[in-house]
Amino acid sequence: MADWVGRAAWHLRPVHARLLAHIRASTKIFADETTAPVLDPGRGRTKTGQLWAYARDDRPWGGTDPPAVAYVYAPNRKAEQPIAHLAGFKGVLQVDGYPGYRALAEKGDVQLAFCWTHVRRYFYELAVGGAMPIASEALERIAALYAIEKDIRGRSAEERCAVRQARTRPLLVALEIWLRERLALISQKSKLADAIRYALSRWEGLTCFVDNGRIEIDSNTVERSIRPITLNRKNALFAGSDGGGEHWAIIASLVETCKLCRIDPEAYLADMLAKIANGHPNNRIDDLLPWAYDKPLLRDVA
Repeated sequence: MADWVGRAAWHLRPVHARLLAHIRASTKIFADETTAPVLDPGRGRTKTGQLWAYARDDRPWGGTDPPAVAYVYAPNRKAEQPIAHLAGFKGVLQVDGYPGYRALAEKGDVQLAFCWTHVRRYFYELAVGGAMPIASEALERIAALYAIEKDIRGRSAEERCAVRQARTRPLLVALEIWLRERLALISQKSKLADAIRYALSRWEGLTCFVDNGRIEIDSNTVERSIRPITLNRKNALFAGSDGGGEHWAIIASLVETCKLCRIDPEAYLADMLAKIANGHPNNRIDDLLPWAYDKPLLRDVA
């Protein structure tokens, strides 16, 4: 099986590269990363690689570009990795709080949008134990933001922006004031203070979605794309080498993009590999991308 995957992934490299290029050409994408255990034969154990995920999904605001995700394997989590993967990208990058992405913004072509799910998670961990009224109120205030997002999902970018400016902006202004007031009242060494500072230190990136209807309130789009990788990691245990990690990323990119585009991954891969083996022209790689494929040949998936 590993040999078959390796041979298939080798032939699919140009398709994977083109998939990533299409995502990079968008002006609004998501990024995330997760660990990828890789066998390290020289040391007789596994080492920790990284699978970086880059996704686009314009469906929440009615965009017509098809959803897609591309994974890229890397041996580490250094900032140099997303800088290389996203070379030439200009636009909004929606991410979690990992500082490595800031290097992209410093170049001036990338605006970072941050994720309210991560903010909410910090307060939830404090509130779930009880006796933490400030954390509980923070959750209620964040829930009000999400309620507005639920109402406007699927509307045009212009409509979303107008609603957010009218309804969301006042809530965010009040929330910032409230957070700063509460921070001044509590121990600066507490976990609650850490949670508040996490939000306030990223406030510009957390609130920029108000002025741009194409930006989401969180990065859940790419986190959903990371979840299958996490589940597969539990089943496969580890990749056999750095090359195996690269093959993993290539196959996973096409499989998960098929799912996003409602295409049967197995049928897609089988037919596409047959076309490549029969001499599909290199200058027509775009014809092999999931959203451009001859969909009547494939069973639509739910």
